[in-house]
Amino acid sequence: MPLKNNIQGIIISRTDAIGDVMLTLPLCGIIKQKYPKAKIIFLGRTYTEDIIKCCEFVDEFINADVLLKMDDTTATQELKKLNADVFLHIFPNKKLAVLAKKAGIQIRIGTTNRLFHWGKVNSFVRLSRKNSELHESQLNCKLLEPLGIHALPSLKELSEFTGFTKIPSTESNSTVLINPAKINVILHPKSNASAREWSLENYKKLIELLPEEKYNVFISGTDKEKILLLEWMRSLPAYVQDVTGKFSLNEFILFISKADYLVAASTGPLHIAAAYGIGAIGIYPPIRPMHPGRWQPIGKNAQFVCVNRSCFDCKKSPQTCHCINDVLPLQVASLILNKS
Repeated sequence: MPLKNNIQGIIISRTDAIGDVMLTLPLCGIIKQKYPKAKIIFLGRTYTEDIIKCCEFVDEFINADVLLKMDDTTATQELKKLNADVFLHIFPNKKLAVLAKKAGIQIRIGTTNRLFHWGKVNSFVRLSRKNSELHESQLNCKLLEPLGIHALPSLKELSEFTGFTKIPSTESNSTVLINPAKINVILHPKSNASAREWSLENYKKLIELLPEEKYNVFISGTDKEKILLLEWMRSLPAYVQDVTGKFSLNEFILFISKADYLVAASTGPLHIAAAYGIGAIGIYPPIRPMHPGRWQPIGKNAQFVCVNRSCFDCKKSPQTCHCINDVLPLQVASLILNKS
């Protein structure tokens, strides 16, 4: 499909989880660099809206949950009102593919390996994520080729395109807990079952390596995760603060931005911390496609820890994954202690 000389608007459709959205934000910056006058419209889920609105390169957020509840005629009209020339299917969705075509969006970009794209998408990219050596953010960039953007940025370059600068500035209950006289460390043990998780025993050992007189330690998580963590948190030292389920997403983003470190598996808060530029430490298994080569956090102070070996016996047993639990608490602590 030939490019228009003057692209007015580009819809980026990513309707899945927070971490996935965070690793899609660099596309907005890359597109803005190539097409500075184009309006960047991000189509995302309700629970990712606060994340997307933190990106300086996004001009408008469209709620996919609302759009997908409309009848096709109404939804098509809503898409037409956006006056977009391009629809980027970063996360494939069959109904959105139908709606984008019905709305007459001129350039509709998607991958060849989704059957429902055939007849709906008119600008194809051959892309297989599962077996690729590329990072998720780089894989997203491959979908920009039909827009004349062929260079594949390094992870360092991608971190500079995230544009995660519009952090909520309103003071809240989240920020009063931060102690400016200490080093504030957030531990986020759970992942909403989206990743292999480091054991709670290892997190407890990590806490024991961070002396109370110097470190202010928080345990974060959702309301549901609070229940899962309750018994374990009772065994922690009294100075460790439980903030699970206490904040809205906006408050949590602000809280992370005020901290010094965040430690987690491959999950949304880790990528938020990395994008903002605090010390983001990810703990990963060496298993495809979950390994850090695909999902490591990207940011100027982002790091990861992973055992250097191939995995065979626990590849299909996430509940007993010793590959991630063989990462030693001292390895993680050293990334904090040596920089503090």
